Amino acid sequence: MCTSISFLTKDHYFGRNLDMELSYGEKVIITPRKYPLKFRMADELKEHFAFVGVGIVIDNYPLYYDATNEKGLSIAGLNFHVSAVYYDKTDDKNNIGAFELIPWILSQCSSVDEARDLLVNTNVVGIDFSEEYQSTPLHWMISDKDYSITLECVQDGMKVYYNPIHVLTNNPEFPMQVFNLNNYINLTREEPETRFAEGFDLNKYSRGMGAIGLPGDLSSMSRFVRGAFARLNSLCGDTEGESISQFFHILDSVSQTQGCVKTENGFERTIYSSCCNTDKGIYYYKTYNNSQISAVNMYNENLDMDTLITYDIIDRQQIKYLN
Repeated sequence: MCTSISFLTKDHYFGRNLDMELSYGEKVIITPRKYPLKFRMADELKEHFAFVGVGIVIDNYPLYYDATNEKGLSIAGLNFHVSAVYYDKTDDKNNIGAFELIPWILSQCSSVDEARDLLVNTNVVGIDFSEEYQSTPLHWMISDKDYSITLECVQDGMKVYYNPIHVLTNNPEFPMQVFNLNNYINLTREEPETRFAEGFDLNKYSRGMGAIGLPGDLSSMSRFVRGAFARLNSLCGDTEGESISQFFHILDSVSQTQGCVKTENGFERTIYSSCCNTDKGIYYYKTYNNSQISAVNMYNENLDMDTLITYDIIDRQQIKYLN
């Protein structure tokens, strides 16, 4: 289970929670402009936009979970295991594996509009990276500072939805997630008015009672509602410190505590939370075991290289002792 959000103050920020029961050795990965991007069924790109994000590197190939390019376009792939359908190869479109989709779009597109145009001629095919790393059922949120869209490959074809919520979780399909917000039409950040019965006054005994009914469970549909409520009602200053702090607070409202969701492979937890300043190319993150924020600035590297640049995730708690 995962959650991604897009957030605008003075700068634009994009990030996500990665919620899983185990880690695969994630790293911060920078793909420079001259790293040769090879695709299984499309032409190699020898020069392209640079991008930064988190993923794993297998056989010198970056398998990104989320990333942002130097033009400020961002993508996150989220688990969509019930509904995702990938397609057979076709001769009239670019055939791209799901594991290739993030570099395919970020290497060529500078905006959501350009990404939508590219997707018109893109077919997401059902191929595996390898026998060990098989294709993961995903859907994606793609954002720039102006727009967000949700991309879903389902039984009746590829769907691209305008996403005015700027939030994405997992199943069910995006239109159902948005429609479900109608069930929470009475939620408010204000003090609630008594509507129980005419002339019947009730005591507002606590702050926050306007949000009674906000779902607190850990399902993806409930996290979508909770993340949308937090993001859409967020008040934030426009400094870098205020912006990244607020971003992580929003993600914290939908994070997974280890021990609360049991799977067949263990207990789900928020492996990492990320927040990228897409204007400055700074990728911030924290992990389940390390709540201190770490950062990698893409522009402090030579982006004209032809080899990947990686940083190990710092997953051991960092504490600043004051005495």
